[in-house]
Amino acid sequence: MMTKFYNNLKTALLLGSLTGLVMFIGHLIGGQTGVLIALVMAGVMNFVAYFFSDKMAIASVGAHEVGPDHPLYRITAQLAQRANMPMPRVYVSPQPAPNAFATGRNPNNAAVCATEGLLRMLDSNEVAGVMAHELAHVKHRDILISTIAATIAGAISYLGYMIMFSPSSGGDDEEGGSAFGPLGAILAMLLAPIAAALIQMAISRSREFNADKAGAEICGNPMYLATALEKIHMMAARVPMQVNPAYNALMIAEPRSMMRSIGNLFATHPPLEKRLMNLIGAETTGAFHAPGGLR
Repeated sequence: MMTKFYNNLKTALLLGSLTGLVMFIGHLIGGQTGVLIALVMAGVMNFVAYFFSDKMAIASVGAHEVGPDHPLYRITAQLAQRANMPMPRVYVSPQPAPNAFATGRNPNNAAVCATEGLLRMLDSNEVAGVMAHELAHVKHRDILISTIAATIAGAISYLGYMIMFSPSSGGDDEEGGSAFGPLGAILAMLLAPIAAALIQMAISRSREFNADKAGAEICGNPMYLATALEKIHMMAARVPMQVNPAYNALMIAEPRSMMRSIGNLFATHPPLEKRLMNLIGAETTGAFHAPGGLR
């Protein structure tokens, strides 16, 4: 419970940091007009993405919907009932790389998807652990949180471009330009989008920890997800997933082999070792027996 509280608090603080960064850059360009324009533009783009995110994400992996006759649907139905959630739409992607994700603007308009590679590689209990993780994302409305973070980060990036082309960016504060001079404007233009991306990735990692823990509670055994994550990570290095990098944060694991650098600051997911440690401490709620096998 304390871990969940800590991760939620960290998410709130990171969102606050993004908002503060927007206001700081707005001061650099000489007022709040640019902040308002950037927020409106980024908000419109992410509003569209939010309401159509399920269709966009599903189309990006070429997935098709499956019904009650499919083992993945039956496993997901049991988990949704166990979590007292509406039944999401269930999709399968033909991609050979093992991965899964959830999308949709709320629990009543949600979809979950797994790849053929994941269904071939994992046993039914491990698939249950993965789908429980995805249902936890839906239950916690993580897609909404991610959209808010993306909106603010997009505004920050746009403000960086505004600084670049602002005629007053090199002036002093009395002239209505940047209070920090041309050097401050240049630094803001270069560093602000990087800072925004770092904060956005940190929010994504925090939500993954929460979904891992809650997923273990839904399926009843943290080892189902733990062993699934080990297999997924092992195979991800060999079979990278063909997907737009914009959807990396949606997946249960990084969809392609990434070069870890600067303490994993640019990663959308926590390191495997930390996720496994987080799961080992998860409290179980009783054994879950998935119906049939997926072979």
